[in-house]
Amino acid sequence: MKPRLLEKFNQEILPSLAEKLGRKNRLSLPRLEKIVLSMGVGSAVSEKKHLDMAISALTEISAQKPVIRLATKSVAGFRLREGSPVGCMVTLRGARMYEFLDRLISLALPRVRDFRGLKPKAFDGQGNYSLGLSEQLVFPELNPDKYTHVQGMNITLVTSTSSNEEARTLLVGLGLPLRQEGEAAIAT
Repeated sequence: MKPRLLEKFNQEILPSLAEKLGRKNRLSLPRLEKIVLSMGVGSAVSEKKHLDMAISALTEISAQKPVIRLATKSVAGFRLREGSPVGCMVTLRGARMYEFLDRLISLALPRVRDFRGLKPKAFDGQGNYSLGLSEQLVFPELNPDKYTHVQGMNITLVTSTSSNEEARTLLVGLGLPLRQEGEAAIAT
């Protein structure tokens, strides 16, 4: 069964993008290529259990087994050795990617405390958008009793375009709640 966001993308968003950008070739239109979820677990140096909990949480969120990321350099100040595990990541593509994005937009982001929309300038200059969550428990599939260690995560939406404006048009069409340029951010 096709995810509902993928069907919406093919039936509604692609034609509106073609009209807005003035292109007739559907293959030249921007599209979402992949979503990368990553968790850096700095406390994994002293507590191996925290890395195991992060891997378990990322597996439940993404329905895919994460890859363990290793430290590339030794840093004496952090008691970190080269080659020791410090985080995990998952790359989502295809139907799983659209399913995750749908859950992120409709379930997880509304559960974030004092949520006023995502930063409109979090693009990297190549059409990719990154956002961070301060705790993974905003996803309803995670049991708060099981995950006692609060862990943040980074989410990167990689698009096929190198233009930030085209990527913004695509992501707003997909339903990503970006704040308007004039709205002030809430100071935390």
